[in-house]
Amino acid sequence: MPHTRDIIALPTLDLSLLDGTAAQRQGFLDDLRHAARDVGFFYLTGHGIDSVLLQHVQDHARQFFALPDSEKAAVGMINSPHFRGYNRAASEITRGKPDLREQFDLGAEREVLATDENSPLWARLQGPNQWPQTLPTLKPLLLQWQQAMTGMSLRLLQAFAQSLALGQEAFDPLYGDKPNEHIKLMRYPGQASDESNQGVGAHKDSGFLSFLLQDQQAGLQVEIEEGRWIDALPRANTLVVNIGELLELATNGYLRATVHRVLSPAEGRERLSIAFFLGAQLDAVVPLYPLPTALLREARGPASDPANPLFRDVGWNYLKGRLRSHPDVAQRYYADALIPNALSA
Repeated sequence: MPHTRDIIALPTLDLSLLDGTAAQRQGFLDDLRHAARDVGFFYLTGHGIDSVLLQHVQDHARQFFALPDSEKAAVGMINSPHFRGYNRAASEITRGKPDLREQFDLGAEREVLATDENSPLWARLQGPNQWPQTLPTLKPLLLQWQQAMTGMSLRLLQAFAQSLALGQEAFDPLYGDKPNEHIKLMRYPGQASDESNQGVGAHKDSGFLSFLLQDQQAGLQVEIEEGRWIDALPRANTLVVNIGELLELATNGYLRATVHRVLSPAEGRERLSIAFFLGAQLDAVVPLYPLPTALLREARGPASDPANPLFRDVGWNYLKGRLRSHPDVAQRYYADALIPNALSA
């Protein structure tokens, strides 16, 4: 394991090596395990997602953010108990401070679950997305990208299982036929030098795997060790991948969920990024996986925030994060969840 002082840039992994020779495949699995443990972030090439599709997704994201404010407000997240839709800049909260980005959140396009007084609160999270009427091509395009990203990310997750000597299908039961996919389109407007530069505050992602498609504007930073940040500079046709807290929890801290942030661009510039988050089914419970003894010796235990503890119950964990990040939606649709101890009931 390299000392964190020696890490000055994110490692790069080529997913296409899974289809190479036995030696190339094993080399990829070894590199994947080391990158995920030592850094928790890496660049992914050879992912198989068509570069034309990636460009179309970015173009459509720009078209969405260029819509009049009234049209974006028509699909505002405040209209959705499923936390889907548009938020203007400074609407989402990270570590108690507003994030200076506007964003559009989407999930898997599914029917609302039938619920009653005995249903868990997280059951309200499943439901349809909101789509802008004046940009009809956005829905089919993003659903196409979501399908492509889901297939690729599940393949990568199987590679993680193999790299940990768990067997290729070890994580499959957590996903079944309803993985908790989440897409976020994000635009970071430029900020003056005397204003806050919190594009998004320092945090860890709460799910399993996160993938980020960046434009050419820098801003993403990764905390390699406490107080030392490195830039995850944009690279064409390359996705930035990072480990979420639930995968850290599942491996008793062998894999690393790393703190990261986004700094706002300078005044007169903007940053566009598009995230895809792969999460388990809402009704899944994340077990502690039996790692080989050699790996267990290197497991550090999950580093959960005492003020925001992780739950192994996926639905409760996801709901907790949504309630903290979007207090307006929480107050409108989940007032009963804001009662002390409601989430642990």
